[in-house]
Amino acid sequence: MKLHAFLLFVACMSLNLSAQTGNIEGVISDENGINVPGANVIISDLNKGAISDFDGRFSLVGVPTGNYTLLISYLGYESVSQNVEVKEKETTSVSIFITPKTLELDGVEVTGFGLGSQARALNTQRTNMNITNVVATDQIGKFPDANIGDAVKRIPGITMQVDQGEARNIIVRGLSPQLNSVSLNGSRVPSAEGDNRNVQMDLIPADMIQSIEVSKAVTPDMDADALGGSVNLVTRTSPQGFRLSSTLGSGINFITDKPIINGSFLLGDRSDNGKFGWMVSASYNDNDFGSDNVEAEWSDEFEYYTGVDDADGEPILGEVDVDPYTSAFEQREYLVQRIRRSLSANLDYRFDANNSIFLKTIYNWRDDRENRFVVQSEIMDGEDIELGDFTLNNGSLTRFPAEITRETKGGIDNSRNKNRRLEDQRMQNYSLGGKHLWGNLKVDWMTSFAKASEERLNERYIVFANEYSVINDNSNSRYPLMIAENSADADLSNFEYDEVTEENQFTKEEDINVFVNFEVPSDFFGKGDGSIKFGGRARIKTKLRDNDFFEFDLEDDFPTLAAVPVRDLSDPDFLAGSQYVAGSFADETWLGSLNLVDGESVPDEFLRANFNVDENVFAAYAMTNQNITDKLSVLLGLRLEATKVTAVGNSIIDEEDLIGEITKESSYTNLLPGLHFKYNLSDASILRFAWTNTLARPNYEDLVPSLDVVSGDEEIYLGNPELDATTSMNFDVMAEHYFRSVGILSGGLFYKNIDNFIYLSRGEATDDSFGADTEGFEIFQPLNGDGASIFGAEFAFQRQLDFLPGFARNLSLYLNYTFITSSADGIKNEDGEDREDVDLPNTTPNTFNASLGYNDEKLSVRLSTNFSDSYLDELGGNEFEDRYYDTQLFLDFNASYKITNNLSVYADLNNITNQPLRYFQGVKNRTQQAEFYGRRLTFGLKYDLFRK
Repeated sequence: MKLHAFLLFVACMSLNLSAQTGNIEGVISDENGINVPGANVIISDLNKGAISDFDGRFSLVGVPTGNYTLLISYLGYESVSQNVEVKEKETTSVSIFITPKTLELDGVEVTGFGLGSQARALNTQRTNMNITNVVATDQIGKFPDANIGDAVKRIPGITMQVDQGEARNIIVRGLSPQLNSVSLNGSRVPSAEGDNRNVQMDLIPADMIQSIEVSKAVTPDMDADALGGSVNLVTRTSPQGFRLSSTLGSGINFITDKPIINGSFLLGDRSDNGKFGWMVSASYNDNDFGSDNVEAEWSDEFEYYTGVDDADGEPILGEVDVDPYTSAFEQREYLVQRIRRSLSANLDYRFDANNSIFLKTIYNWRDDRENRFVVQSEIMDGEDIELGDFTLNNGSLTRFPAEITRETKGGIDNSRNKNRRLEDQRMQNYSLGGKHLWGNLKVDWMTSFAKASEERLNERYIVFANEYSVINDNSNSRYPLMIAENSADADLSNFEYDEVTEENQFTKEEDINVFVNFEVPSDFFGKGDGSIKFGGRARIKTKLRDNDFFEFDLEDDFPTLAAVPVRDLSDPDFLAGSQYVAGSFADETWLGSLNLVDGESVPDEFLRANFNVDENVFAAYAMTNQNITDKLSVLLGLRLEATKVTAVGNSIIDEEDLIGEITKESSYTNLLPGLHFKYNLSDASILRFAWTNTLARPNYEDLVPSLDVVSGDEEIYLGNPELDATTSMNFDVMAEHYFRSVGILSGGLFYKNIDNFIYLSRGEATDDSFGADTEGFEIFQPLNGDGASIFGAEFAFQRQLDFLPGFARNLSLYLNYTFITSSADGIKNEDGEDREDVDLPNTTPNTFNASLGYNDEKLSVRLSTNFSDSYLDELGGNEFEDRYYDTQLFLDFNASYKITNNLSVYADLNNITNQPLRYFQGVKNRTQQAEFYGRRLTFGLKYDLFRK
């Protein structure tokens, strides 16, 4: 009955086109035939208008028959008038081209060079009803950013977490990567990460994307699981005429002196009748680099054997008060080859003025080959340390016995692995959709299939171990060091065979998305341009992780490190400092050549990690967008999301004995209202307010109903299928002023009141419900915290400095700053006590971007900096154990020069400051990890050909 009523309603809307009205639809393009989003299209006589979408298309429905003049306005472009005739019950199609505007300041004509993409971004941001930031393709090209992650970090309120020198995980307004959503053309991007929902932003090349839109205040027609914000990546669409674009380049990584190879092309056109458009593009990047890394664990406790045993023969340990010291230290050398490929094909076809369909596809494939060499020193257990084995100077522990290991990481010898660990990551998306005009009713729909996977096959490790006394040098806690007290102890012949292992890891996530939207005109206040929009979405998701692990006994064949081929990784130019001498390790080529058969399975390495999760989300919404006055508009709506989860995990004893599988089902429903106001102070100035409600679903690993009772360590590890989704009530205020010379000055405040955030809890079993004699065992389990809050402020300034004299008028300035403060309640320490004054993890107090550029008719030069403050990354059992992500300051330079109108040369220099990835434990000077990547130089040719 409900379905029949709905179909009757849709039919009535589609037939509600009176005998005296018709429709207008069209596409707006720039001087090069590239579609422009965010253009204002107005019929002044009727007080009726529309905004072009990201494909440059617009539609006006229910227009009375007659002749009208369309007025098209676009920031940075000349206004255009177009005469149209509206016929009864017909849809009139128009194609409109706009050209850049030349300003006159003090009698002097001023031309802005290279501002087309900036104009597209700012016009989209300006005309959107909600609070957004937009970056367009050529803007991305103005910065030396190879992937989308590096491009996104330039946006206000965005912080990126770095992996191997590239921006990978996105933090929006201080909220963790798994609390934000990433979409591709409106379809959710699945995650290849095994234990969280993070989307790998470094997987997608920047030159495959047309624009990036970050919605910081979502509307009811958008997915609600965007606690921090929603990032939509729009791929390149078919041009209005022929376009050929290509890039060919090279470069060098100074840390390895290895070459970089990159290339891309784009080819597209439209049929003579304008109905069929197509575009294909591809990108390739081969980057051979590495990193120099030191890591440490800090402790403030020290125990030793007193020489006396208790009645049961157990050693009695003594404790000594000590200053914080490094209980474990590692020096690591990474050698990495990262090959990134991407292929995209987009098609669209217009059957008539009222009906069109499109197909958008993209396939991303990244091979990450890695060798890792690690020398680790870790203090021995207290029962193995006697009184004369250590030295304590005024509370500083400077000498103690340690276990030292030398580890080589690699892979098998074949054409894919090449003696390296191969991480094969792929992300693909195929979307089919359409747009239709049925009388007064606008309908758009899309169905998509997306898949992300990560496969790591035949990943090998070989370890040789030794025990000797070390000198522990913490005199400079930012660069701690452990070295052998007696260098003879570190001879390769003293490192005995410990283990050879081989593991396989596979993770995949598959998404099926279907949505449909309906929109009808509705004018509640008699001010025109109102609408009612409603629709639904279904998202069917499957997440699987399937790992295994094998160990091989080769002790008789290779008793010591001296018995195998070795490679000396010592480097006087080691970026963390010449005091770090790596020494020799088992050769990775020899490791890859080993014929490993009949290995013994090691379940404790994978049983807890394996799971299968099905998550189905069904959503419906309704909203209205109305003009209350000539200056004030409102968007009001409600979204309903119903979630059902089926999770399968393992029940385990002592990490290795599989008892069986555990399956749990859970479901919950969220009702999420939203309200947006937009007030036009003038044609150039806007005030915005938003009240929204969003959510973030738990990580898959946390939802899995796993149980692992480790009797030897008196520890219990639990999943939690009963976790609630984290929810947030959000308030935003934003003011924006747009400059005629294509720029913006904006500032705003935001507040988030968060409920049920998730953290890893440490507790204690109060009885034997987890098995005999488990009372008192330490329990590790993800739990919902009580609440958290975030308050922040954003500022942005962007414009050409055309008011300056002479050549200086070609300078441009780009600035943005974000401040965030946060608090979290309900977090307990290892003793079960509430912790006070705790920040919400991943909330960066201060972020800043600045860029000074110069653009004339041929030359473009830009110096850019990106700063992010240190922040709490991971909660430990107490303040001493908390891990922080340290301050980062990147400085990049790029330049390009036009040889002809179509051909240009470019050069980029990245990471001029040699900024390391650094974590610290508890206090800033206590380094937990410092990883250096060095500088990178790239250069090449770009070719662009447009023909309308």
